Amino acid sequence: MKNLHMKKHTRTDLLTYLGVILAFVVMNVLSSSGSLSRSLTGQLVPICCYMSMAVSLNLTVGILGELSLGHAGFMSVGAFSGIVAAMSLQNVIPSAPLRLAVAMAVGAAAAALAGLVVGTPVLRLRGDYLAIVTLAFGEIIKELVNCLLVGYDSKGLHILFNLSGNKSVADLGLEPGGLAIIKGAQGATGTATIASFTAGFVLVMVTLFVVLNLKHSRAGRAIMALRDNTIAAESVGLNITKYKMMAFVTSAALAGAAGALYGLNFSSLQATKFNFNTSILVLVFVVLGGLGNIWGSLIAAVALTVLPELLRAFSDYRMLVYAVVLILVMLTTNNPTLKSFFGRFKPGKSHGKEAA
Repeated sequence: MKNLHMKKHTRTDLLTYLGVILAFVVMNVLSSSGSLSRSLTGQLVPICCYMSMAVSLNLTVGILGELSLGHAGFMSVGAFSGIVAAMSLQNVIPSAPLRLAVAMAVGAAAAALAGLVVGTPVLRLRGDYLAIVTLAFGEIIKELVNCLLVGYDSKGLHILFNLSGNKSVADLGLEPGGLAIIKGAQGATGTATIASFTAGFVLVMVTLFVVLNLKHSRAGRAIMALRDNTIAAESVGLNITKYKMMAFVTSAALAGAAGALYGLNFSSLQATKFNFNTSILVLVFVVLGGLGNIWGSLIAAVALTVLPELLRAFSDYRMLVYAVVLILVMLTTNNPTLKSFFGRFKPGKSHGKEAA
């Protein structure tokens, strides 16, 4: 039975990887042939970022079983730290793809550090209390970025917190020709857009590899045991703090890498982009796709990102139709009969004879 279970999840994981690879190839062919509209082509990198965000949040919400509303905060940390790294390393690393990889690594590290700092006291809480504190973290990060001034010249980075609101980029003391990267409430402007769809594909594959391997590892089974019954898990000697922190920090790091890619896809980016609505949007991806369902998170992220663009022709009714479709899908996916029907087509789903 154990070997059968391993074969099932291995087959499911393999189909997940193959599905993402096939989608990447198809979208590349369509983009090269000019079959995609300009708006959809511009959505390819953000879609990859949201797919990574959805899978990483599913690690916290679906696999660990803790409700976090601060995922946009980790994305923001990754975005702005990645932008600072990429812009300040332009002369040191002239290769754009390599600089992008370094920026994403810096974004992931910064977000992981933020996850460690926040998670240490926060993960002692559960339920609504944890959700409220993580929500507050996201809002705090947004306000801190609005007060942040960052520049770069031959002397290195210049960082200034404009808490009083009466300082400007001139107060950084940059040399002539110095580069102002983050300008307070204006955010990061004049950013070199080095993000690419290929980098987005690599990010999604890395996210899947990390989350799926963690899920099926000994640590992943311990994390799911905490989700199912914390008291029972603790009674058999599982270190609750260790495994919760492992899932939380990993999720934050992946969100940071996605944020760095997202930030380097736009020449101008403000902290207001990573507000409460962004956290809720990513949470909707996870809930709509199914808690703990990686396939569902991927599909929901793509569908709910593309749908508003496809409905743009409806003008004023676009968001109304979007909301109606979302409600109908939620009702449909929670209908027992339909769930049983679609469950037959789930990758790795065993049939009655196999189960017997």
